[in-house]
Amino acid sequence: MNLRWNLDALYTSFDAPEFAQDWQTYENEMKSLQEWAAVSLTETTDAAAKMEAYITKLTRSLQLQYKMMSFAELTVSTDAKNEKALQVIEQLEEKSVGLVEPSVLFQKWIGGVDNLDQVISSSALLEEHRFFLLENAAKSKHLLSDKEEILLAKMKNTGSNAWAKLQELLTSTLLVDITIDGEEKQLPLPVVRNMAYEKDANLRKTAYEAELRAYKKIEESSAASLNGIKGEVITIAKLRGYESPLAKTLDDSRMDMETLEAMLSAMRESLPAFRKYYRKKAELLGHQNGLPFYDLFAPMGEVNMTFTYQEARDFIVKHFGSFSEKLANYAATAFDNQWIDAEPREGKRGGAFCSNLHMIKESRILANFTGSYNDVSTLAHELGHGYHGDALVDETFLNSDYPMPIAETASIFCETIIANAAMKNATDEELFAILENDISGAGQVIVDIYSRYLFESELFKRRLEGSVPVKELKEIMLWAQKEAYGDGLDPNVLHPNMWTCKPHYYYADYNFYNFPYAFGLLFAKGLYAVYLQRGEAFVEQYDQLLSVTGKMNIADVAKIMDVDVRSVDFWRGSLRLIEEDIEKWISLK
Repeated sequence: MNLRWNLDALYTSFDAPEFAQDWQTYENEMKSLQEWAAVSLTETTDAAAKMEAYITKLTRSLQLQYKMMSFAELTVSTDAKNEKALQVIEQLEEKSVGLVEPSVLFQKWIGGVDNLDQVISSSALLEEHRFFLLENAAKSKHLLSDKEEILLAKMKNTGSNAWAKLQELLTSTLLVDITIDGEEKQLPLPVVRNMAYEKDANLRKTAYEAELRAYKKIEESSAASLNGIKGEVITIAKLRGYESPLAKTLDDSRMDMETLEAMLSAMRESLPAFRKYYRKKAELLGHQNGLPFYDLFAPMGEVNMTFTYQEARDFIVKHFGSFSEKLANYAATAFDNQWIDAEPREGKRGGAFCSNLHMIKESRILANFTGSYNDVSTLAHELGHGYHGDALVDETFLNSDYPMPIAETASIFCETIIANAAMKNATDEELFAILENDISGAGQVIVDIYSRYLFESELFKRRLEGSVPVKELKEIMLWAQKEAYGDGLDPNVLHPNMWTCKPHYYYADYNFYNFPYAFGLLFAKGLYAVYLQRGEAFVEQYDQLLSVTGKMNIADVAKIMDVDVRSVDFWRGSLRLIEEDIEKWISLK
């Protein structure tokens, strides 16, 4: 099988006539929108007709912008030094500023429309976009002046966007000096980080130590990037009248503080169970002082849980089929049509992601596949994101954009399908290995994510007083890990540079890109429990839930399944499922 994706459905190259034509059309559409907004959005007469025109014009512009930007960003993600792609990204970022003025004008305009509900009800197109329109009206109170909004958008391109690109370049091109079997090598950072999943204990430790040494080459530059981005975020949140970056994140996430606090409270209550798991794993691996960080992902059991790419494909498609034929068919299509780039290589970014391409009704998935069961689980996770996108292809473009917390639901639901289906026919030894992988993943999403939430909260607090130096960043990270992991990890062998390698900290528009993972895991676990109760009837309802995530707030999406996300008991119920798995795993050894 081909382990590299094919982007031809977007464009065959940057020199393709289709790309040039779309570029010209995009410029024309954006100019048309700008001119129309300047003339039409000066008074609220004919409000329904103006809203319809805005939705139509904005959709045409955004679809073209997203198509071209997706092609460029996907290209860079596997070829960090591709000069043409980098140039296109920069040009599109500059041009996208042209959409700021009509968007600001519209938000301010719609905020002044009387009888908005009645106006929306008068048109099928407006009714379809009710949530989008009401959300724009609500956000109007956080807008600055037209000139200030345009200036901010332009400054971001030479501010946070530039810092983020620098950080991605630093980590994707960093070569790690490492000695393996007496041979000195220079390997890409993602390859060395993936060694954390190797069976060889010495190799795991060697890779961890080499990784930490390598960060010394880039940590000062990374710290500058991080401080630049977070400083900008604080300034903009304050200018817009938000109490804090977290308050803005919750608003953008269509989530309230009551929901976040209920979830965090349940997570804190569950930490002792996870620490028990880490101590047991440490004991089984021969450690006396808790689990050293380099053994956090050590595979457990004697079962050879390794896969070729073809085996991973067949495993995922088969077990997805135990849930629904539609999900299995989606996964098969993604594998068989080169929607996935799975080969680790120099110049390719680490980790994994899924890009849903609504405009062509496809997805593209990036992974760094080395054959471990964890890699299979990661592929299932990203395919879940893709399936979520597939559930939205019949929605309008403006109704296909869902917030971060709900974004992780389908992905973690798919991980759960894989783990539970695999465990049904497993031997005790296989069950031990599968459970361990599942619990390890849950630990990352509950315990490590909690440490990242603590880190980012403290970082924002200190950044208010000025730039935070490398030494302090490391200290904060170690403090956060100790708070979350407690005596589960060896306090002398932690990861002070986790802020360097995690790209989530460097997204200026997506701060606190940590608690959404916990929300996704626990919401998905809760949904899976509902699935086990309802069986076949659940599948259609689940697809419906995914299809409305772009046009509802999180609490209302959850109500489709009769779930109250503001209740700590819901989150406790989901965590109880993981705690039961921990006890089951411990009993097997």
